[in-house]
Amino acid sequence: MLNNPTKFLFLMTLMSGTLISVSANSWFGAWIGLEINLLSFIPLMTNSSNLLSTEASLKYFLTQALASATLLFTIILSALIFSSPSSLLLTNSYLNILINSSLLLKMGAAPFHFWFPGVMEGLNWMNGLMLMTWQKIAPLMLLSYNLNLNTFIFFTIVLSVTIGSLGGLNQTSLRKILAYSSINHLGWLIAALTLGENLWGIYFAIYVFLSSTIIFMLQSFKLFHVSQVFSLNYTPPVIKFSLFVTLLSLGGLPPFIGFFPKWIIIQSLTEANLPLLVTLMVVMTLITLFYYLRTGFGAFMLTYSESLWSFTTSQNSITHIIALTLAMISTLGLTFSTIMYHIF
Repeated sequence: MLNNPTKFLFLMTLMSGTLISVSANSWFGAWIGLEINLLSFIPLMTNSSNLLSTEASLKYFLTQALASATLLFTIILSALIFSSPSSLLLTNSYLNILINSSLLLKMGAAPFHFWFPGVMEGLNWMNGLMLMTWQKIAPLMLLSYNLNLNTFIFFTIVLSVTIGSLGGLNQTSLRKILAYSSINHLGWLIAALTLGENLWGIYFAIYVFLSSTIIFMLQSFKLFHVSQVFSLNYTPPVIKFSLFVTLLSLGGLPPFIGFFPKWIIIQSLTEANLPLLVTLMVVMTLITLFYYLRTGFGAFMLTYSESLWSFTTSQNSITHIIALTLAMISTLGLTFSTIMYHIF
C-alpha cells in the first residue's frame, strides 16, 4: 500500500477525516470529517483483480451513505428545532436516539451490524484491520458526546455482545470470525464509554494491539479459513503458540493481557450497580472463547509433524521472532502491569 502514492494519499486523507471528526466543535464539522473518511476508504478497499472487494466496497458505501444521510437529517432537524446548530449536546431524546443509531450503523454495532461480516469477507487483511480498528474511532468518540445508559444503549450493548458471540459459532472464515468478535468487543467498548473515556481508551488500545498481532500472523501465513489452520502442522510450534495465545487473549482469558480491560470494566459496572449487564456480557463473551478454542483445537491437539530437511529463510526467521515477541507481550502483559502497579 505504501509503495502506491495514490493509496498513500487516500490513507492520509482517511486519517485526516477521522481527526477532523474527533476535533470538530459542531455536528456539521463531525459529519464532514466522517464523509472525508468514507470517501477515502472506498478507493483503498477496491481491487480490480478481486470481485469480492468491489462488492464489499459497494455494500460499505451504501450503508455508510445511509448512516451519513440519517446523521445529516438529524443535525438539520435539531438546528431547526433548537436554533443552535453549533451545539454538540442534544437534549431531545428522539433526536439523541437518531444520532446514536446513525453512529452505531457507521461502526457496525448490533442491531445495525448486518453489513459488517459481509464487508469483512471481501477485504484483504490490512483493510480488514483498518475497518475493525481505525474506522471505529470517530463514531465512538462522537457517540460519547450524547451517551447515557438508557434503555436503548442497554439493549445495544446486550445485542452487540450476544450477536458477536453467537454469530461466530457457525463460521468457517477467519475474517467473519474476527468480524463477529469485533461486534462483541463493540458491546464492551460502548459499555466502557458509558463509564468514562479513560476506560474506553485502555480497552481500545489493547484491542488494537491484539487485533494487529493476529492479523500480522494470519497475513504472514496466508490463512483465511479455519480449515487452513491444519496446514500449520509444518510450522514451528512457537508460531502456533503465538497465534493461538493471542486469539485466547483477544477473547479475554484471564492470564493474558486481553483480560485486563475486561477486568476493569467488570469492576466498574459492578460498582455502578449493574449486575445484570455484567452477567450477560461475561456469559456471552465465554462463547467467543469457545470458537477461538475450536479454531486452535486442531493445531493444539493433533499430531505435530516436521520434515527432517527443513530450510528456514531469513524472512521466516524475522516473522517468527516478531510473532513470538508480540505473543510474549500478550501473555505476560497482565503480570507485568500488575507488578508495575504494586511497585509504583
